[in-house]
Amino acid sequence: MGADLAEDYLIRANGDVVFCELGGELALLDLHSNTYYGLNKVGARIWDLLQEPRSVSQLCEAVTEHYDVDPLRCRADVEALVRQLANAKLIGFSNEGAA
Repeated sequence: MGADLAEDYLIRANGDVVFCELGGELALLDLHSNTYYGLNKVGARIWDLLQEPRSVSQLCEAVTEHYDVDPLRCRADVEALVRQLANAKLIGFSNEGAA
């Protein structure tokens, strides 16, 4: 992924990651590395959305509808989270069918 996440990419949670809610936050376990990760409630909302393929714009739209956040700040934060999830191999990308 380049500096800007291309809009023609769809992002989806990796099927080899199990997760459970813990007090509004989320605990993720990567079954390949046996590594645990934690997401706050906004991150948990994004993870929930990523159970179906979504673009960064679709993620941002959903977050700004649910939380009072500036759209530019939301975009930067969502892109940062997506990069972190990608670096940990918790998500995958596809360029099929994105709008």
